[in-house]
Amino acid sequence: ALANYLARQIGRPLVVRRASDLIASYVGETEQNLAKTFRGAQHDGAILLIDEADSFLHDREAARHSWEVTAVNEMLTQMELFCGLLICTTNRLGQLDPASLRRFAFKIKFDYLTQEQCWQLFQAQAGPLPSGNEQAYRQALNRLTILTAGDFATVRRQAALLNLKLSAEEWLRRLTEECRAKPEQCHAPIGFMT
Repeated sequence: ALANYLARQIGRPLVVRRASDLIASYVGETEQNLAKTFRGAQHDGAILLIDEADSFLHDREAARHSWEVTAVNEMLTQMELFCGLLICTTNRLGQLDPASLRRFAFKIKFDYLTQEQCWQLFQAQAGPLPSGNEQAYRQALNRLTILTAGDFATVRRQAALLNLKLSAEEWLRRLTEECRAKPEQCHAPIGFMT
């Protein structure tokens, strides 16, 4: 969402690439795909977004195959040579190769929603709350400390798929379920960009 916003604000096209777009089954093809992607984005003056960049920037010390190292090396080289705006996303910041972090001018952490952000989203999604229960809903939401905007989007998708109009109580129940479904180590940063 941030990459789309930036692209609109500065009037540039946005090129989005995922691992499935770049990783190939034959040795050397992934590196070629990376180089082609960077060249194309630079030629078009586009913002380049690499989603789940940990697929290409994992710590080389943990690599088991030589091709894993060469793919990371190619990504690092392309990042170094790229004269455009590159945005990479990951929720596995701790598993990135240390050399990759030096290549990012900015690292932005998208953390969990604050209590106020949760409350505002909840009110916007759940609609009018039952009279006199606002404080109880707010306290219940405050206990859900690992909510993201994506959790609200997931509940909204659930309602759409089931063709349901969710009550405030149902919103709270489903948001609680989303938090319970997250692994305990889910307190990692959600993203970064350059």
